[in-house]
Amino acid sequence: MQHNNQPFSERLRLLARPDIAATLKGIKQGIERETLRINPDGSLAQTPHPKALGSAMCHEFITTDFSEALLEFITEPHEDPRKALAQLRDIHKFVLERIGEERLWPMSMPCYIESEEHIPIAQYGSSNIGKMKTLYRTGLKNRYGSMMQAIAGVHFNFSLPESFWQAWLTALGAPQATKDEISAAYFALIRNYRRLCWLIPYLYGASPALCGSFIRGKQSSLPFQKSPQGSYYLPYATSLRMSDLGYTNKAQSGLNICYNELDKYVASLRQAIHTPSAEFARFADKKDGKHQQLNANVLQIENELYSPIRPKQITKRLEKPSDALEDRGVRYIEVRALDLNPFSEVGICLNQFYFLNVFLVYCAISHSDALDPGGFSQTEANLRAVVTEGRKPGLMLERNTGSVSLREWADDIFKDLLEVAKVMDAVYQENLYSEAVQTEWEKVRDPSLTPSARMLDNLMQCGMGTGDYALAMAEQYRQHLMLHQYEYHSEAELELLAKTSLQAQESEEKGDTQSFDDFLSAYFEKKVAQPA
Repeated sequence: MQHNNQPFSERLRLLARPDIAATLKGIKQGIERETLRINPDGSLAQTPHPKALGSAMCHEFITTDFSEALLEFITEPHEDPRKALAQLRDIHKFVLERIGEERLWPMSMPCYIESEEHIPIAQYGSSNIGKMKTLYRTGLKNRYGSMMQAIAGVHFNFSLPESFWQAWLTALGAPQATKDEISAAYFALIRNYRRLCWLIPYLYGASPALCGSFIRGKQSSLPFQKSPQGSYYLPYATSLRMSDLGYTNKAQSGLNICYNELDKYVASLRQAIHTPSAEFARFADKKDGKHQQLNANVLQIENELYSPIRPKQITKRLEKPSDALEDRGVRYIEVRALDLNPFSEVGICLNQFYFLNVFLVYCAISHSDALDPGGFSQTEANLRAVVTEGRKPGLMLERNTGSVSLREWADDIFKDLLEVAKVMDAVYQENLYSEAVQTEWEKVRDPSLTPSARMLDNLMQCGMGTGDYALAMAEQYRQHLMLHQYEYHSEAELELLAKTSLQAQESEEKGDTQSFDDFLSAYFEKKVAQPA
């Protein structure tokens, strides 16, 4: 269906049709926000995940990512962005009231960390699933180093309602919107997002500088400059988090994950999980009687694939993500290219929600050709250029078969985005979507308005290093969030969730009958599925 090659103007006219436009009210969005727990002096907290927060393995909204100190806050999917933010703020308040003098680091790039050994790997208890989650992270540490895993970001989960797909796809000529048709449409969205993904770090990248401890003893080809206070930075960088220094995996560059069709995506992902890695074979044996990774393949499990966007389906207990996608199709997409917004106490602001909704609807309704390897390489090259020098005057990007300036291409995109925003404004009877697009467009016209430029400017003006600057911000946000009144949850509700999550973990631990080695063997024989 997505090969229906109508011009954008015709697709926009269809979107504005009352029966189709009305379905946009069913858009849902949710947030996953990562943040490091830090001590008052800015060093990484060495304390275990606080019991008052509940079980990191079983809590629905408060968990950990790679490290015991790397918290992850998860909201439900909401139709109203304001509710998502209210829930996220409540979670922050609840946590801050239970971690004593510790703070939450407001930046994507880590705080001052003495060494990789000072990044404690997340622990999930004595159940086999819990041990497997920890072992997966041990594998990540061995493969890529812990420092990269201590980087934090925001994931934006987005879905269009089935009523939209029914109306939209039938308008494009499909007899009905089947599971396969909807999945194909989500993959078309994903391909368009990949082509335009460079715009996200330009608008929202906020990591142009980092603490010297992050690159101590590492070789880097990036031409860093050093501030008088000891911060390392690139003058035109937007998101060092998204650079080769950060959350990328060069070992995965040859995987050829296919984004053209669901079945090919699943097949290419499964192939990567079963492709032996010569590089990671050195961790294949046990060390001091303990496993060093889940397996010696290019990917231990599917979650190891680093991508700025993922197709997602809600998984059942112990179900693999690829099996969920294959069985029930794409349910939503996860945008993973967002730095933490350091100018927001919860890492993301309301304007970002409205803009990302417009941007993703635009990606969904625009024509989307298949991505061949050359086209995919072009998307990667554009992304690399923008993360390291996105604000460089006259920066050129590759568009189809020629070069175009970032400014010219962005202006073309924003003209279309504004038209989509007008349709959404009419549906919601508010101007929030057009205003969000105009706010972001200003950053294209004036790069000094981007978060990365503001960060660098503030660092130079205040005479602080990144650590002191972020620490002052963390304390300010802590005080402000402590005064916040619960809006979405009650405190009693969050306390109950913490308590029941601990009970759920205890039940999981008591229910184990296999040894861990047998459990792992069964996993590799596909008798059990992977934990997330």
